[in-house]
Amino acid sequence: MTLIGCQEQSQDTIDETSGTNTDVNKERPKNIILLIGDGMGLSQVSAAQFYKEGTPSFERFPVVGLSKTSSSDQLITDSAAGATAFASGVKTYNGAVGMNRDSISVPTILEQMSEQGYHSGVIATSSITHATPAAFYAHVKRRGQAEDIASQMPASGVDFFAGGGLQYFNHRSDGADLIQELVDSGFAVDTTSIETQLTAEKQAYLLAADGMPRMLDGRGDFLPKATAKAIEQLNSGDKGFFLMVEGSQIDWGGHANETDYLVSELLDFDQVIDQVLDFAEKDGQTLVIVTADHETGGFTLSDLDGDYNQVNGTYSTGGHSATMVPVFAYGPGSESFGGTYPNNEIYFKMVRAIGLVVD
Repeated sequence: MTLIGCQEQSQDTIDETSGTNTDVNKERPKNIILLIGDGMGLSQVSAAQFYKEGTPSFERFPVVGLSKTSSSDQLITDSAAGATAFASGVKTYNGAVGMNRDSISVPTILEQMSEQGYHSGVIATSSITHATPAAFYAHVKRRGQAEDIASQMPASGVDFFAGGGLQYFNHRSDGADLIQELVDSGFAVDTTSIETQLTAEKQAYLLAADGMPRMLDGRGDFLPKATAKAIEQLNSGDKGFFLMVEGSQIDWGGHANETDYLVSELLDFDQVIDQVLDFAEKDGQTLVIVTADHETGGFTLSDLDGDYNQVNGTYSTGGHSATMVPVFAYGPGSESFGGTYPNNEIYFKMVRAIGLVVD
């Protein structure tokens, strides 16, 4: 049976008195770290059981939920609509970045927290202008407007960012020098290595023309090192911080239907989750959420030629699927993340957990 236009009624806001939204957390977090495994469905998460040496990070979480991922206009979401749901609490059309379904800009949790004195950061293994990271600091009608997205970074509330996308800052069609604009806005910028020690209050690492290299092609420990730098930098104030870290290329491995690609990116992301949980356990004031914007590839861990003692990655599509994706939560405020809910409710759960006052 094929479903056409038979999606749930999506909401731009969620009533304060409905469903799980009545959760009240007695203990509030100081920090929020949101880790997004792009394209990471339950089968991708399950793959960590079989391909990782040791216990997967996902088994450390006491709270697990399920997120329904459809966008406002289609049963199957893309990353732009999915990330905008997390960042701003609205269901929107595929391709929209920081815009609602009427192409009107909507504030993001990063912007709202920044305005109230929190530090903030975004990290990705894609270009930093790619759909998921962009949805936390930029507002454009179409995700492909990479130069427009980049132009919004200098004046954004972001204090730390790391990823690819250098060409959208220094080799632009309009000739603008956004690297200089970043410097003028207080950023120290490095385009060579995540190993570089920057000392400014705002820090930027743009380390590839577009997306970062694959793990299979030698990206190495960029993601864990960038995450460690971000936490150290952002955790320096009294107010707290918001950090979004994306394992971008789990999605790309799914699109390519290449299990080695997918798994290598998944295990890199898994390492970062462990790292963040170690910090949160010691810190005691950090809410950690791990989820995905959607599943990619229709990935399945099937038997290998009828042998039930071997698993084999198989795929049903080169695109995305409509399956629900898991949500893992740890720390103060994590209790409300259990259950089943639309993806935009994750925004409201984060806002309520930290006690953020928004218009």
